[in-house]
Amino acid sequence: MRRPFLPLSMPWPAPALLAWLLAWSLWAASQRFGLSPSWAFALAAAAGLLAAVPIRGRWRRLLVALGFPLSALASGASMPTWAWPLVIAPLLLAYPPRAWRDAPFFPTPAHALDGLDALIELPPNARVLDAGCGIGHGLGALRRLWPRAQLQGIEWSRPLAWLAAWRCPWAQLARGDMWATSWRGFDLVYLFQRPESMVRAMAKAEAEMAPGAWLVSLEFGVPGRTPTASLQDPSRRGVWAYRIGGIDDIATPASTERRKRR
Repeated sequence: MRRPFLPLSMPWPAPALLAWLLAWSLWAASQRFGLSPSWAFALAAAAGLLAAVPIRGRWRRLLVALGFPLSALASGASMPTWAWPLVIAPLLLAYPPRAWRDAPFFPTPAHALDGLDALIELPPNARVLDAGCGIGHGLGALRRLWPRAQLQGIEWSRPLAWLAAWRCPWAQLARGDMWATSWRGFDLVYLFQRPESMVRAMAKAEAEMAPGAWLVSLEFGVPGRTPTASLQDPSRRGVWAYRIGGIDDIATPASTERRKRR
């Protein structure tokens, strides 16, 4: 019996990494030898598609095939006009319109939440949920603050949820609807959503979370509600924290400053 091609016998995600490296190498080499950007892109994309054919599993095959065009899009590499539909259509499969109605795919910056642990004191082994976790950037930022917390994430997009589970093996990840999943029992729920989602998020938090729990939002506050605490710095996105159940519901500037000095 013939031995399988080497990448197939290697543990995941090595086959994907090798396929992406091959595509980028072909793209760079073909332009070095005088090929036009359009033909260079076509050659590299075709290599990625061919490398995806023997991969087992629909989602893994999709990730291998999309690796080069999506990374080219993210890096700003020169792409021909005809290639954009090839990138956008698979992107919609990975991140469907239903998820875009809650929030576009904007990852949480690594240090976006730094300082929040000085304002919010969580018990040891607190349960913390990243609702709409993408590929896990928010979970990483939360772990920086509360390394002993029980971190959980939920994401509607199956490929993104899979990537989050791969990137964050220390967290509990689930694929599902953040609105249908109960927030009961969590000490803190973190969101990076759209402004239009925040009223709904506060209503869900007040209906399901215990008094004293926290709802934390990056960049967008709840309209008409004064946060219990906040982090405001011109050099980064604002953070808004709301304590559930009427406990310290409204923070005065003096009380917020006292929390900052702790």
